[in-house]
Amino acid sequence: MTSSQPSYIIVGAGVFGTSTAYHLITKYPQASVTLIDRNLPHDATRVAASWDWNKVVRADYRDPLYCRLALDAQDVWRSDPLWRPFYHETGIFWITPTDFAQEVLDNYKKLGRSTEGLFSVPVDAAKSRYGGLFDDADYTGVRNVHVNETSGWADAKGALRAVTEKAVELGVRFVGAEIEGLEFGDDGACVGVKTADGEKHYAAHVVLSSGAYTPKLLDGIAHATGNEAFRAGGRIIAAGVTTGLAKVDEPTAKLLEGIPVVIQEIPPERGASNGLLPLTEDKMLKWWGQTIFKNVQTMPSGQQISAPPAAKDYAQWKVPDTLIQDVEFANKATFGQRGEGWKIEQHRICWDAVTPSEDFIISPHAASKGLYVATCGSFHGWKFFPIIGGYVVRMLDGTLDPGLKDRWAWDRELPDVDDNESWPVKELKDLK
Repeated sequence: MTSSQPSYIIVGAGVFGTSTAYHLITKYPQASVTLIDRNLPHDATRVAASWDWNKVVRADYRDPLYCRLALDAQDVWRSDPLWRPFYHETGIFWITPTDFAQEVLDNYKKLGRSTEGLFSVPVDAAKSRYGGLFDDADYTGVRNVHVNETSGWADAKGALRAVTEKAVELGVRFVGAEIEGLEFGDDGACVGVKTADGEKHYAAHVVLSSGAYTPKLLDGIAHATGNEAFRAGGRIIAAGVTTGLAKVDEPTAKLLEGIPVVIQEIPPERGASNGLLPLTEDKMLKWWGQTIFKNVQTMPSGQQISAPPAAKDYAQWKVPDTLIQDVEFANKATFGQRGEGWKIEQHRICWDAVTPSEDFIISPHAASKGLYVATCGSFHGWKFFPIIGGYVVRMLDGTLDPGLKDRWAWDRELPDVDDNESWPVKELKDLK
């Protein structure tokens, strides 16, 4: 492989991995780019947090950095023919007792973005919006509701499948296989991966975009090599949240036409937020619960780390009653008595990699030259699908903005998790 034809292996075909593959092959058409995932692109069910019914796409952030990045991503969602078919700009209705609306408005202004369609309304006025559908929601402690008519959602499965197909069409090689470990050169540099079926794949750059599986994968590599520096430590933890779907009848679907994404931050002691996504084409409503949890296991190395259940599908359809009730609570908090007749039948646990600061990790791995990490969506990374791979490519090229390089570094100062309301404290085994 000549210097003009670089080689890359990307482990994990979720948002980070697929976006990276697409951006790499677009920038370097002659490069060797291999995307490896345990599931094939058209598998009906996948375990990645990226593979879901639908996902929120919004630039409503307290953090100016992620507000800017999300606005850039939305520009692509709206305009690019590859992404546009999957995007639905329904607006967002954010119920919070905080000053969130003003913080978002201030960020838009600082970034020089239009604030048209972005406003807050008193609770009484909020209750009358959308035909009064949310007049029975929980507004405890809320003075004003944040509304952003320029936010929305996207078809997660459709978008991921389309971008994967486009990347393959452009020259990316997709390999369906489980990663067993890494391959190293005599100097300790990472030169490839080994799959569970014994195949070895080699490249100058190996990027781990393996989501919730990343801490477990790195623990196995540390155990196999005897090098503790591979471990994720306190940088990453696998965490889960529960989603649920309800299919509504035709009259109810008519009633719910045009509703926005709804996010509830009440009550805060339950977790970061619960929420609702609008109707899909097949008349399905989706909620997510407020309880974020971990699943601590003892690894073969003897280390205790949080990781998804060992089942191939992460036992994602085996949802404890407590978490089913958590989703039902989201329905009640959003619709009150109006939603009591809707039967939420499809429950799924979604696993993601989260960091103490909720920042991504897009960085060389300190333990081995040629090894990189690009993951940690922290339950808010999906919306950046159109652009996040571009930042990974810049990291690989050594041209990432210094501020982002520091913020997304593998080795960086970690905040106290007590300051992160989304940090999982409950254990899956205790949620019966």
